[in-house]
Amino acid sequence: MRRTLVLAALCVATGGLGARVLRAQDAPVDTSTTSFQVGHVRVILRHNGANDVVAANIYLLGGTQELTARTAGVEALMLGASEGGTRRYPRAELRAITARMGATIVVDPSLDWTAFGLRTLRQRFDSSWAVFADRLVEPLLDSADVDRTRRQMIAAARQSEADPDIAVAQLADSLLYAGHPYRIDPGGTPSSLGGLTAADVRRYHDQEVVQTRLLVVVVGNINRSELKRAIGGTLAKLPVGRYTWTPPPDFSPAPERALLMGRPLATNYILGYYAGPRAGTRDYAALRIAAAVLSGRMFAEVRSREHLAYAVEAPFLDHAIAVGGLYVTTTNPNAALVAMAREIDRLKSTLVDPTGLKALVGQFLTDYFLKNETNADQAAFLARAELYTGDYRTAGAFVSTLRAVTPEDIQRVATTYVHDVRFGFVGDTTKAPAILRAGF
Repeated sequence: MRRTLVLAALCVATGGLGARVLRAQDAPVDTSTTSFQVGHVRVILRHNGANDVVAANIYLLGGTQELTARTAGVEALMLGASEGGTRRYPRAELRAITARMGATIVVDPSLDWTAFGLRTLRQRFDSSWAVFADRLVEPLLDSADVDRTRRQMIAAARQSEADPDIAVAQLADSLLYAGHPYRIDPGGTPSSLGGLTAADVRRYHDQEVVQTRLLVVVVGNINRSELKRAIGGTLAKLPVGRYTWTPPPDFSPAPERALLMGRPLATNYILGYYAGPRAGTRDYAALRIAAAVLSGRMFAEVRSREHLAYAVEAPFLDHAIAVGGLYVTTTNPNAALVAMAREIDRLKSTLVDPTGLKALVGQFLTDYFLKNETNADQAAFLARAELYTGDYRTAGAFVSTLRAVTPEDIQRVATTYVHDVRFGFVGDTTKAPAILRAGF
C-alpha cells in the first residue's frame, strides 16, 4: 500500500541538542562510508565486507514535487517500461543478462524520491550494473512496452482501491495534504496513468533524468575505484541539468476535519493524520518515540482492556516532514475514539516513566539493528540522512539522539503536534462519531 500503517523502524538520523539541527560533528566517525562525485552525480559508498551482496540505489530526487496530478506515476511507469530494452540491450538480451546474473531490480516511488535499486553479487556487479544503469540512461520506451506496463500499473491501482486501509489513507491524505505535493500519489492513479502516452514518458525522461537530480547510494563489498568507473561509463553520460534538492513546503490542511466513505464492511476503518516537525530536529526523534508510547498505551487500553478494537496504533510516517497518525478498526467507533482521546490527553498531561522510556528506546534500537541488517536497508538509511539532514554522516548520531529524548520531550511534542487531526472513515457512516468533526 502507499502508506504503511505500521510504526516504522528507526531508519533516519534525526535530532540534536535542544531544537537545533543535527550536525555531522555530533556523530561518531564512520570510516567505512565515503562520499564523492562522479561528474555531477552524488555518490555515497559504504564498504561492507561481511557478505558478497551489493545493494545499489539510484534516487531520482524530488518525488511528488516533480509531479502534477496529470503526470502522477510517470517515473514509475518510465522505470517499469525500461525493462522492455535499451539502445544497447534489446528486451530479450536485457532479460537474459539480468536472469543469468541473478540480479534483482526494484522500482519504489515515494513522496520525496523514486528509488531505482539493484541487488546483485560482488562478482557480478559490473555486468549487472551495466544493464541496470542503461535502463535509466538510454531506455527505448517504445509504445508497446509503455502500454503493457501502464496496463499492469492501472490494474494494480484498481485492485488496491478495494483495500479499506488504502481507501482510508487516501481520505486522510486528501485533508492533511490539501494543495501540497504530498497529495499526489507517486505511483499514479488509474486516471493519471491512463492519460500518459509513450511520448509523454520519453519526454519526461529526456527533460528530467539528469545528473544533478541523482543520488547514488551503494552498500557492499565493492571499492571506490570500481564504483567510479561504473558510474562514469553510465550515469555520468547523462545531461548535467540544474536540479537542486529542496525540502517540501509546509502543510496547509483542508478546513474539513473528516471525510467519510460508506462501505458494507464488518468493521469500520478510521485513520487520522496530523503534521509533525521537519526531519533533522530533536522534535522529529521525540515525536517518533511519543508515537510508540501512544501506540503501546492504546493497544493496552483500547484493545486489550476495553476490547473496543481489532487493531489500534499511532503510526509515524517518516518523510521530510513527519506525519503522525491515529488508526483503529472497530465496530464501536465512538467508544474507541473516546478511549484513544483519553490516552492522548494522558500523554500530554503526565510525564512518561523514565525507566519505561529507557526500556522503550532500547527496544527501538534492537528493532533498528534487526531491520537494518541488509545492505539495501543501510542504503536507504544513508540516503535519508543525506537528504533530510544534509549530511550522510549524521546517520551515526541517531542512537545518541534517541537516548537523549526525555519524558519532558515526549510531553512537549505530544502537546505541540498531536492536535488538528484530519480523519478518514471507511465503513458504516451512520456510526461515524461526532468527535471526528468536532476536533481531536
